[in-house]
Amino acid sequence: MLSVVIDDHDFAVTHIIRGDDHFTNTFRQIQLYKAFGWTPPAFAHVPMILGPDGAKLSKRHGAPAVDAYRDMGYLPEAMRNYLLRLGWSHGDDEIIDTDQAIKWFDIGGIGSSPARFDFTKLGNLNAHYLREAGDERLLDLIAPILVETQGKLDEVALQRLRHGMPGLKGRAKTINELASSAGFYVGRPVPDDKANAMLRDSAGIREKLKAALAGLQPFTAAALEEAARSLAESDGLKLGAVAQPLRAALTGSTVSPPIFEAAEILGRDETLLRLSLGATTADAPPAS
Repeated sequence: MLSVVIDDHDFAVTHIIRGDDHFTNTFRQIQLYKAFGWTPPAFAHVPMILGPDGAKLSKRHGAPAVDAYRDMGYLPEAMRNYLLRLGWSHGDDEIIDTDQAIKWFDIGGIGSSPARFDFTKLGNLNAHYLREAGDERLLDLIAPILVETQGKLDEVALQRLRHGMPGLKGRAKTINELASSAGFYVGRPVPDDKANAMLRDSAGIREKLKAALAGLQPFTAAALEEAARSLAESDGLKLGAVAQPLRAALTGSTVSPPIFEAAEILGRDETLLRLSLGATTADAPPAS
């Protein structure tokens, strides 16, 4: 108590804003200020941030430091917005960018009740800022992650990522998720279990799809979708029965960005090759 008071006085501290777990300490420190004949600073106490279980937020609840949240794939503007709203409010506004926060913030808006740190809400907020972020910025953020998992990115891979980013960023909640979902643009994917099962059961339809796409002009998302619809109708199938095997072959997953857009970005040769590889992509070489 003594050292804190002397340190703050020597540094001419005029305002102290800290957690309400220091509330009782404040009264002790004020007595020391008075004993020295010094004017106490103005004190304010803000509610604590609790973990999801209602206990005081600690390392066991998740990332212990700000840079750890960066490594988990959260954007700085999302973290600022989320931390601001944990203990402060401005009407019903939830999305508050940094410039607006600077204009609006006033200590009077700080609540009196503790807030719980909710990773689901943080993820949803981060997803919003990912959708708003520039494509080149996101490419710069995911590139180091992809280099670690896929190796050096050549110009073909970078161009695919640039063209594919609008379809990718609307489906991710973190930079790490974005990098993971973008991997199929960089290298030929290893199918997950669901995709492998679909590929094993769809050899016939994939062969027909290859034949339909081999001479398709132009090789665009719209033309690809029309070709897939025509094939499905001729075989008495729903579009999904053609689109999903294509998705599994191209992305290694049954969930992806719009698949006809992805096929256009990959190009005819890569699309036909991945349709041929089918369930054997686990041993396929990296995309050139």
